[in-house]
Amino acid sequence: MGPRSFEPTNSGHCRQRRMILTVTILALWLPHPGNAQQQCTNGFDLDRQTGQCLDIDECRTIPEACRGDMMCVNQNGGYLCIPRTNPVYRGPYSNPYSTSYSGPYPAAAPPVPASNYPTISRPLVCRFGYQMDEGNQCVDVDECATDSHQCNPTQICINTEGGYTCSCTDGYWLLEGQCLDIDECRYGYCQQLCANVPGSYSCTCNPGFTLNDDGRSCQDVNECETENPCVQTCVNTYGSFICRCDPGYELEEDGIHCSDMDECSFSEFLCQHECVNQPGSYFCSCPPGYVLLEDNRSCQDINECEHRNHTCTPLQTCYNLQGGFKCIDPIVCEEPYLLIGDNRCMCPAENTGCRDQPFTILFRDMDVVSGRSVPADIFQMQATTRYPGAYYIFQIKSGNEGREFYMRQTGPISATLVMTRPIKGPRDIQLDLEMITVNTVINFRGSSVIRLRIYVSQYPF
Repeated sequence: MGPRSFEPTNSGHCRQRRMILTVTILALWLPHPGNAQQQCTNGFDLDRQTGQCLDIDECRTIPEACRGDMMCVNQNGGYLCIPRTNPVYRGPYSNPYSTSYSGPYPAAAPPVPASNYPTISRPLVCRFGYQMDEGNQCVDVDECATDSHQCNPTQICINTEGGYTCSCTDGYWLLEGQCLDIDECRYGYCQQLCANVPGSYSCTCNPGFTLNDDGRSCQDVNECETENPCVQTCVNTYGSFICRCDPGYELEEDGIHCSDMDECSFSEFLCQHECVNQPGSYFCSCPPGYVLLEDNRSCQDINECEHRNHTCTPLQTCYNLQGGFKCIDPIVCEEPYLLIGDNRCMCPAENTGCRDQPFTILFRDMDVVSGRSVPADIFQMQATTRYPGAYYIFQIKSGNEGREFYMRQTGPISATLVMTRPIKGPRDIQLDLEMITVNTVINFRGSSVIRLRIYVSQYPF
């Protein structure tokens, strides 16, 4: 009979290659039909003195019966080769029945038919790892259940046929007879966060992610759908979210709430007149007497006189101003002046009271915006007739107490009224602009006056 052996598996452990002996191991004395010589079965040798068939110890008689790291273990009628470090070998790996060979065999016997060969009476015993049941059958002993194993406390016992093996639970690996915890986190079992625990591991995810059903990978959480933490607009991002605000709002420091953006505080030029802030927007407004243009920021004067949207009487004249209007009463000439037109008064030369008075007074009206930039030419005055030998002097006769104007002569018969200081409205100013005529040929000196009424509007537009 040849040896039964263990062979290595892919995992580096050894698994038993069970070659159960199905031949009943009997030590027989067999007379040879030819010479009647006594013989024993394979694996046994005849003891001439006692006449018994004794087991041959192949581990001693066969040189290098097992090679490498294999250890030779003698069995009745054969031998086993098992790993030297096998922790679970505890007895013969053969038929659970073991036979004791005793009693002398006859020294010689005449040839007899095979059916009449003598047999050896043998008590039936079970090999190690088996026990006899009530039916005289050898059954496996569960060493794990009976706690008769020799596994390390860190190991678990696994019962096998005729023996047992010591192994480790999931999450541990066997090293030098000890079960050591496997640090699964070192091998990247988790997609994001990994916590090693004895015999296992736990995967978790960063904020903004949720653990998938596989217990390892993480999936982005769409906070905009599950929580909607933003006051206005929520935009989901990978692992987080951002809040955005509608036009006209700005995000507060908490990154969630939106507050109204005061566009009017950004620039004073946003609107020509007044900027009115409102939630999420703004609008420009114009003062009474103005209308907002299509650009939604500029104001344009409403001509109340053209639209007949005024309160002047039929005897008054409607004079349109920037942002309003004036109702001008009819001209009334003071004595000794006579009215010679709609806007002209004349002092007759034959009237002695007119000797030191301007010959004519012409009434004119104009308007300027408040805060107009200066210097600014605002009115021009000139003589209508030029006489030989005459020259002209232009001056402001009255109304310029604040020295806001002066006359600049631009030619022999003309001059321009210049505004030198900005004037804030609303305000009404009346200037008497005098043109003096001097003629040395006929020794004449006379004057004419333009009574200029200036209406300064309230607004600079």
